Amino acid sequence: MLEWFNIFWESTIGVFDFYKRNLFFETSWSQNYLWGLLLISLIVWGLEILFPWRKSQAIFRKEFFTDLFHMGFNFVLFSIFISGFYAVLSKAFGSFGIELQNLAIIDIKRIPGWLGLLLFFILVDFFGWLTHIFLHKIPVFWKFHKVHHSVHEMGFAAHFRFHWMENILYKPLKTLAVLLIGGFEPEQAYFIHFAAILIGHLNHANIKLDYGWLRFVLNNPVMHLHHHAKDIPQNHSHGVNFGISLSIWDYLFKTAYVPNNNGNLEIGYIGDEEMPKGFISQQLFGFKRK
Repeated sequence: MLEWFNIFWESTIGVFDFYKRNLFFETSWSQNYLWGLLLISLIVWGLEILFPWRKSQAIFRKEFFTDLFHMGFNFVLFSIFISGFYAVLSKAFGSFGIELQNLAIIDIKRIPGWLGLLLFFILVDFFGWLTHIFLHKIPVFWKFHKVHHSVHEMGFAAHFRFHWMENILYKPLKTLAVLLIGGFEPEQAYFIHFAAILIGHLNHANIKLDYGWLRFVLNNPVMHLHHHAKDIPQNHSHGVNFGISLSIWDYLFKTAYVPNNNGNLEIGYIGDEEMPKGFISQQLFGFKRK
């Protein structure tokens, strides 16, 4: 038991130290998660202020600071804790003779670097899209995902407004995507991570963008607003537009729905008045019995 605790502790402390070095600029710019997140957030927020889609929406919109708390918790604090859990899980697989690195079916060192990054990005996004559908269709998962859909005014910080249980549900499939393509250098993985953060921030931002013909490939604010709309088509009772960074999965599997570019849709979900206000209450939501 002590060995397992030490594995958990060492991994947790290691990630904590990584973020501490981020804070004091002791890591390279390409691996600085903290300041990278801050810079992307400020850029997208600045675009919201300069080019607002919903002009009546305040700069400090409803629950703006609550969403910032969600961002800090989900992006930093919970990721520190969960790293220890995955270190223990990896050790457990190893004790059964299963080496996770041996699960790789593609070694990017054998193909051009740009192609490896593209495959990695596509695979991670597909698993994210699939998990997102599970969050909507499986009732126990939907209870937690309601936190994300309880936002009533969209803005960049709503990207990280989600229940901590979503980390538990998303991480395994994302980890599987990483394992299926082996041989990545950290700088490459970080590049993909920052790209995903930028796209996610933009998708939730108060900015009118659909990228023209690229909307059939890239998720965008217009498309994603309809994902958050309270009024959804009857033939898609569990939702539409589940794409994370890419929209192509929704178009391929017939879950895309963009009837207009109206930025004043009522967003939320039926019965969202049940959602409490405040970060702590929302992070505890989902465990309460009705």
